[in-house]
Amino acid sequence: MDTAHFEHVLIARKAEIEKRLSKIDDDLGRLKSADSAERATESENDEVLEEFGQVGEEELRAIDAALDRIAAGTFGTCVKCEEPISVERLTAVPHTPFCKDCAAGL
Repeated sequence: MDTAHFEHVLIARKAEIEKRLSKIDDDLGRLKSADSAERATESENDEVLEEFGQVGEEELRAIDAALDRIAAGTFGTCVKCEEPISVERLTAVPHTPFCKDCAAGL
């Protein structure tokens, strides 16, 4: 398996997420409007941004774990059953630690 390809994909995705999280942090740190109706809308928007941020943080953790598996030489092996993860699955979700069968059983 070409782990260098997946390492490149993971690093690029990590940079993309970090950039997005930085924008989210900037938006959340903005001064709020004095108008109560606008503040309510801004509050709802902040909740959505915070949720996006949480999802991004979770994906970053998964990417870091995948990069650790590459460094350890275990990338592409299911952490649950220790069977190979298909290239098709890794292409779709390069940070996955599970083969298709183990992921379906979670």
